[in-house]
Amino acid sequence: MAANPVTRAAGASLPAAHKETGVDPQGAKAGPEPDAKDDLKSLPVPEVEARLSSSPDGLSQVEAEKRLASYGANEIKEEKDNTLLKLLAYFWGPIPWMIEAAVILSGLLRHWPDFGVILVLLVANAAVGFWEEHQAGKAIDALKAQLAVKCRVRRDGTWVTPPSRELVPGDVIRMRMGDIVPADARLLAGDPVQVDQSALTGESLPVTAARGDAVYSGSVIKQGEIGALVYATGTGTYFGKTAELVAGAQTVSHFQRAVLKIGTYLIILAAALVAVITAVSIVRGNPVLDTLQFALVLTVAAIPVAMPTVLSVTMAVGARLLARKKAIVSRLVAIEELAGVDVLCSDKTGTLTQNKLTLGEPFVVSSVTADQVILSAALASRADDDDAIDLAVLAGLDGDQALAGYQVTHFQPFDAVRKCTEAAVTAADGSTFQVAKGAPQVIMALAPDSGQVKNAVDAAVGGFAARGFRSLGVARADAEGPWQFLGVLPLSDPPRVDAKATIATARELGVAVKMVTGDQVAIARETARTLGMGTGILDAASLRGTGREATAVAAESIENADGFAQVFPEDKFDIVDVLQRRGHIVGMTGDGVNDAPALKKADCGIAVSGATDAARAAASIVLMKPGLSVIIDAVKESRKIFQRMTSYAIYRIAETLRVLLFVTLVILIFNFFPLTAVMIVILALLNDGAILSIAYDNVHYRIQPEAWNMRLVLGIATVLGTVGPVAAFGLFYLGDRVFHLGHPQLQTLLYLMLSVAGHLTIFIARTRGPFWSVRPARILLAAVLGTQTLATLIAVYGIFMTPLGWRWAALVWGYAIIWFLLTDRVKLAAYRILDPVKNHGATHAGASARDPAGRRTGPARGSSARGTLVPRTSGPSALQVPALGAQA
Repeated sequence: MAANPVTRAAGASLPAAHKETGVDPQGAKAGPEPDAKDDLKSLPVPEVEARLSSSPDGLSQVEAEKRLASYGANEIKEEKDNTLLKLLAYFWGPIPWMIEAAVILSGLLRHWPDFGVILVLLVANAAVGFWEEHQAGKAIDALKAQLAVKCRVRRDGTWVTPPSRELVPGDVIRMRMGDIVPADARLLAGDPVQVDQSALTGESLPVTAARGDAVYSGSVIKQGEIGALVYATGTGTYFGKTAELVAGAQTVSHFQRAVLKIGTYLIILAAALVAVITAVSIVRGNPVLDTLQFALVLTVAAIPVAMPTVLSVTMAVGARLLARKKAIVSRLVAIEELAGVDVLCSDKTGTLTQNKLTLGEPFVVSSVTADQVILSAALASRADDDDAIDLAVLAGLDGDQALAGYQVTHFQPFDAVRKCTEAAVTAADGSTFQVAKGAPQVIMALAPDSGQVKNAVDAAVGGFAARGFRSLGVARADAEGPWQFLGVLPLSDPPRVDAKATIATARELGVAVKMVTGDQVAIARETARTLGMGTGILDAASLRGTGREATAVAAESIENADGFAQVFPEDKFDIVDVLQRRGHIVGMTGDGVNDAPALKKADCGIAVSGATDAARAAASIVLMKPGLSVIIDAVKESRKIFQRMTSYAIYRIAETLRVLLFVTLVILIFNFFPLTAVMIVILALLNDGAILSIAYDNVHYRIQPEAWNMRLVLGIATVLGTVGPVAAFGLFYLGDRVFHLGHPQLQTLLYLMLSVAGHLTIFIARTRGPFWSVRPARILLAAVLGTQTLATLIAVYGIFMTPLGWRWAALVWGYAIIWFLLTDRVKLAAYRILDPVKNHGATHAGASARDPAGRRTGPARGSSARGTLVPRTSGPSALQVPALGAQA
């Protein structure tokens, strides 16, 4: 939160963006038959209630449903592309143009078989791409639906939590810190709140809004809690009238950029070799149109036409798999980042611990009883907020009637800056008093005589912390009298049952887990010790304000720390920044509105279960159930997805090299076209049809964070892509010089060889070990067997080519399988040469490498391997005992 927020009535003037556009956000209809000239943003609230036929008790459910049918959902409709135009778009572009040119040339030459098959290629590419994109879009829409924002609305006199899209003008809502304002609304009775309108107005500082002021849809409550009357929804809001939703805008990840670079490389390679073939053929006097048709078809076959579709399908399938793990991906590209995370900064409460607080035996000052301390703390609590601390305090009361006779006349909710909660109370006898609970040092600062008990309180808090208890100070002030410190409540939040084993698993995966908590050092250290995380806990106060100016010593202490205590939201941002500059890929968990900057800054921001709307909006991944195990499961799944993408890249490069090199060399050396244009088209069709199934393949995740290694991928693909032509040349020699096959039949023989051997390459490319080390998914196996059965039948019976017969087809299969086994051994040797250490399961220590995005992928200073921190015999020198306790 900004230190000095600007105080201004939100409804006093139009925001800057509003002035520029001249759009009045209140111009939409609201309530039954409103007058268009009414300015519901500035009219007195009672008059607005009258215009909207509403009251502080809200609407009935029946009336709300009627208005929802009249006004429509509280959302901005995305512009949906016309389905027909979207399909036709697959016939427009450089690659479709080349295929269409080949179709036209085939028609001009009256090569009707070629014409039909190439036309099928054109239609099939469009149909498959359209269908898979449509399915991916449906998957993403389903995931987004799970992230739908809900709000607290008063219907029929009770508070309910429907999706925000069901809000209507006249609804009474309640918002608290961290909530995204769901619709344009006028604030009702309550203390002023701080509202962040930067997304709408560009103002960097929050504004103060009080009763009667307007707050706009899309802004965020930064501090406080208050009710509001909705007066505009959906496109009638200020946001709806001035913002333009950009549908489908997505960031391209580092991996996608790398794969697209591969595609560009293959296009250039194909264009160069095809140009050589064309030039030589024309010089030799071959028919120009036939040569041009062949060149076009060969180019189309060599270009990775299916690459965008495979990328889209693999990412979408991965997102669905992660959703089953209760991790919803809000940005698909976050999958690649999560696979590379080597440092995870994890919240303590609710992630490492159960977030089920229990009250211990209180520490009390003289003349005060434990029941009085608990009662005062309970009066400063509110069950409606569903806060874990409040619920634990209320559970400690002696019976359900303990609060009977007391009326809370004013309640000031907890916020991260003040670190306390206050309430004004009237007792049954009419006397009034105030109560407060919060961080012990904050509560002691309220009481002028706290110096007399400071040493005892510090000792009590320290003793509680050493046992893993967090402390809550409690004070009371009678009427206009001074505050009196009453005592300290110890709250225990035991570690999650699975946390210790999960952290050990994370370490096995090369992910260092660092605890990040607002609790004091002693509590954090005890929790970390219990979980086996190490006890090197840094006091964040010692790092505060360093940011990019952090010294080498401070940066190294952050990198080597097991966790951080007394953390403010801005500290999280600095911790992430330092770790990133030390070469780490950082995951950060968070749940509050003030965690949003750190979640945005992290390579992979993770909003934990129960996070505020603002945190969920800033995060790349949103967890739907508590605990660290969800994140570790998501890491494993993301690494599997990364492996599938890598397998596809290796296969695609190798297959392109195989076909291009073989065809080019045969034409140049023997003046013989080893394949016809229609064969190349069929080859491309079957390849693209089978490779889509790799998105569902079985893979083993690696035990180290993933980083895109272009040298290794290109190296392995090049080896596979050069062994293939050697095998093809061997069969060409046998068919031409030994068996003396005629050229048409020889072409069919070579077509079947390239088809069978090419598809067998999928099983070689998908594993680092022997091809049998990871069993392929049934869908991949079925796809390859299906396409190769079809390819064999086409060759045997001569569909669009000269018949080959079963005897020669059996020879091709046997020959291809022998070379498949030999190529697999060559692949293993290539891995031993190109990746000698990693191939044997060890980590690579040495100079840092960098990926295409410039990130360091080797071990950072202070680590034995990327993501594996060097064990220390003692904690960082910056360990300090900070100001004690916090309600957080």
